[in-house]
Amino acid sequence: MDFRLSDAEARFQRAVHDWLVSNLPPGWGTPAYRTPEDPAAKVAFARAWQRKLHEGGWAGLAWPREYGGRGASPLEQFLFAEEYTRVGAPPMIDIGVGPGLVGPTLIHHGTEAQKRRFLPKILTGEEVWCQGFSEPNAGSDLASCRTRAELRGDAFHVTGQKIWTSYARFADWCILVARTDAHAPKHKGLTFLLVDMKSPGITIRPLVEMTGVAWFNEVFFDDVVVPREHMVGALNDGWTIAITTLAHERAGSAPHARLAAELRDVLDLARRAVRDGIPVRRDPRWRQRIAAIVVENEILRLLAYKQVSEIMRTGQPGPEGSCLKLVWSELDMRMKALAIEMEGPYAALERGAARAIDGGRWQYEYLWSRAASIYAGTSEVQRNIIAQRVLGLPRG
Repeated sequence: MDFRLSDAEARFQRAVHDWLVSNLPPGWGTPAYRTPEDPAAKVAFARAWQRKLHEGGWAGLAWPREYGGRGASPLEQFLFAEEYTRVGAPPMIDIGVGPGLVGPTLIHHGTEAQKRRFLPKILTGEEVWCQGFSEPNAGSDLASCRTRAELRGDAFHVTGQKIWTSYARFADWCILVARTDAHAPKHKGLTFLLVDMKSPGITIRPLVEMTGVAWFNEVFFDDVVVPREHMVGALNDGWTIAITTLAHERAGSAPHARLAAELRDVLDLARRAVRDGIPVRRDPRWRQRIAAIVVENEILRLLAYKQVSEIMRTGQPGPEGSCLKLVWSELDMRMKALAIEMEGPYAALERGAARAIDGGRWQYEYLWSRAASIYAGTSEVQRNIIAQRVLGLPRG
């Protein structure tokens, strides 16, 4: 693969940089700017920033032009993500389900009416989405979900429970996988629905994580009515739709770019940290560990570009995305653990404590990084996918 940018790609990269620098919120990235901390404030900020991206022509980069996108190539999308994190632009995880997962899924599987109804409001940030996949006994084994959707006439009646639903209490809509045929094999009896989160019968309970933040939620459905026109794909073929969503979740968002930006902060910490009276940057043992993390980040970057090449060749992310997901999630944990170790005794201070290094950021990042090996499919699930679908190994 030729890693050199063409003239057109270099111009695109410069255009991204120039627009971002000119349009970041005033004071963004400086101590004077108060970054939103409350979940509701984060979502409100993300909505406004998404609207600004859309107005600038930078939302839905890879989406077809007829649905409001830019028709950009996968490589241009990655160049945008790299420049976005290099500049330090606002993270969009708070409303990322819509642009990153729902949009691509509807473009691939949705009806024309569904695309016209939902895609524009995803691009502008007007409507926020959540993902109703995992259940208390169906996380890694999603096909074992037991939330029921009974078709009565022209509407489904949904009853059941979902869990680990990010920002559900702020979402307008939910992509839901529900069981519509209890007698079919578990992968064959599922249907993919679009659910209005303001529907009667929905109860949301926030879940406080070990980070102290209530980002996840439990969602209960009690005879919630979903019109049949909000079914994506065919009845009982929801597993096919869900696989598309998961493929974008595992391979999308250029995670190598995010980790590269965080690596810069880890290296900055290494320049300041002192352990046992010796600056970390001068200790050969620490230098070796830091060098290993740098090398792993470069390996991740090359894997990401390999995935981009595959998408450009086939048009869709394939099972190789599990390689990318496995590498970045495991690297994320190792990198945050290294940061905590460099802090030494200061790592015991809680976030926001007066003497906490970097405001206790790395304590929070370390705890949050543990989720990376679980969401979008656990590391064990990714290894099984790689073994069976990439390497062609038999089931054990």
